[in-house]
Amino acid sequence: MALILPRNYHKIAAVERNRISWIEPAQAERQDIRPLRIGILNIMPLGKQYEFNLLHPLGLSVLQIEPIWIKLNSHAYRSWDQDHLNTLYISWDEALAKGPLDGLIITGAPVEHLPFEQVNYWRELVELVEEARRQCASTLGLCWAGFALAYLAGVDKVPFDQKLFGIYPMRSLVPGHSLMGTQDDRFVCPQSRYAGLRDADMESAQRQGRLRLLAHGEQVGYTIFETPDQRQLMHLGHPEYNVGRLRAEMERDQARGDVPPPENFNPDQPQTLWRSHRNLLFQQWLWFCYQRVSFGQ
Repeated sequence: MALILPRNYHKIAAVERNRISWIEPAQAERQDIRPLRIGILNIMPLGKQYEFNLLHPLGLSVLQIEPIWIKLNSHAYRSWDQDHLNTLYISWDEALAKGPLDGLIITGAPVEHLPFEQVNYWRELVELVEEARRQCASTLGLCWAGFALAYLAGVDKVPFDQKLFGIYPMRSLVPGHSLMGTQDDRFVCPQSRYAGLRDADMESAQRQGRLRLLAHGEQVGYTIFETPDQRQLMHLGHPEYNVGRLRAEMERDQARGDVPPPENFNPDQPQTLWRSHRNLLFQQWLWFCYQRVSFGQ
């Protein structure tokens, strides 16, 4: 249907260029329907530039979506446009005060090298995640946030000597699962991380009923998984990335000189090979949130 966005939102042109419908909050208030309120805890570097990576797949939904941009009180956001942060983003408590959140997305963050307890906003994040489990139909954790949710389920990350960077094949462990976005249970997805999870630890967590494994790749390990109650969905990749974000990371890494070029990605002729996986992952997750909110499923 439409995204609910302020008229002065900086990515309106990109929204319209991609044929995504949008309306202003005042228009939404005059409607009889209640939009799906999706909290977005964005802790990515250069977060203002990253936002459209999430808005694009959210805007393809048949549901009306109101993005609620959330900031942490204990995070410095040093690489951010501070005016944008203070204008658009609100605290978790402020978000809940405006109405219930139906779902929550937590983005990645460039802190895989740190033990979780050494991340300066870790305690606040844990409190937020625990409350989201009670308040929201589902929490979707991407990349580092997926690691964080896995850690809270009892599986710690393992640091890599070299960054896992590129587009990698995976296969669904649940044949026909709608989140994978493929007919033959094989798909590809971008990865950009300095850590992983041991296969043995993940398999043990599934045997003990702490996690349910959904997708695996030979080079990337178990990358998509969920809690048995389906309150938390974790994806260690970046299904939301567009080719511009992937190319920007490549150029940044090249400038540093410490990371090889992304695998299976041609920056001169970039293709969103993971588009079907991205779109269906977000559409099915939103639909799952809607069903839980509307019908208590």
